[in-house]
Amino acid sequence: MNLKNQKVKLLVLLTTALGAIGGASWSGLQLLGGTKEPVTSEVKQNSPTVAINLSNANIEPPKALADVPGVPNGLFSNGGSTTWAAIRAAVNQPIATAWPNFQLRYTEPTTNLPGSRIGVEMLLNDQLSFAQSSQALTVEEFQGAVNRGFKLKQVPVAIDGLAIAVNPQLNVKGLTLSQLKDIYTGKITNWKEVGGPNLTIVPYTRSLETGGTLDFFQENVLQGEKFTEKIKIVRDTTQGLRSVSGAPGGIYYASASMVVPQCTVKALPIGRTLTSLVPPYQGSFVPESECPAKRNQINREAIKSGQYPITRRLFVIIKENGQIDEQAGNAYANLLLTEQGQNLIEQAGFIKIR
Repeated sequence: MNLKNQKVKLLVLLTTALGAIGGASWSGLQLLGGTKEPVTSEVKQNSPTVAINLSNANIEPPKALADVPGVPNGLFSNGGSTTWAAIRAAVNQPIATAWPNFQLRYTEPTTNLPGSRIGVEMLLNDQLSFAQSSQALTVEEFQGAVNRGFKLKQVPVAIDGLAIAVNPQLNVKGLTLSQLKDIYTGKITNWKEVGGPNLTIVPYTRSLETGGTLDFFQENVLQGEKFTEKIKIVRDTTQGLRSVSGAPGGIYYASASMVVPQCTVKALPIGRTLTSLVPPYQGSFVPESECPAKRNQINREAIKSGQYPITRRLFVIIKENGQIDEQAGNAYANLLLTEQGQNLIEQAGFIKIR
């Protein structure tokens, strides 16, 4: 009996033993308020198919995308976090090759800029089949789903670090979290205050109403304080990095995957203290003069271990409503958590979560 037949036989045995268990994936844990709880299984009478719950079955998830069970046919809209753009670019074609009838369509909002919060809002309003977020769900978002008669589940699939971009000519050793907070809240306004030149700091951020990256930064770096009134708003990370490359005193924050490999900006080492600065890139910094022949590489080990101090998880947000959209969201998360899916996530510049 070959390996594939063995897997099929095992799944049949599990289905018989466990009965009609719906919806939950082997991906893992639902988070609310920082508390980890096992994904619970409920029988969904109107579910189009019965999905097998492998989360507690002591079975390794499939290694290949093509081996994931329960992948539905159809066209499924998805969207949300702009941080996810690199992941979508890396995984969509391999998923389409393995499952040509599982069609993924990225959908942007019609009246707002894209972002994690907007993606969840679109999911709640039935504009998406599932969403992608760079921040955990809020209590308000969980409650918003309950008010509409269903639940939301978040499945972590990758780890990311936030990198701090400055002009490549800026001579600054690095920043502590406290200094970074003071820059973005307006308490520090000149680079000479943090060991740099006598140069006005120009802080940039994306729109204050958009995404999970901004919310994460404000909550975890600014510790809930407001941005300085002198903050400059950019549409997206591309514009943010271009602005910093043209402004000697500029500073911007974004996913390490978007910042570290760039030639026209420099990612600063960050630490909890000045004696514990950790770069988001590997080894010695590759200067602009040697790029793009050589590029800086992400410091995966420091981000994975938490030694680099600004890290977060990326989530697939699933609507638990017993419909095919729930099956699609679970399948998408399961695909990303296969060995092949995790390798693709790593190739996109993020850290494997398993």
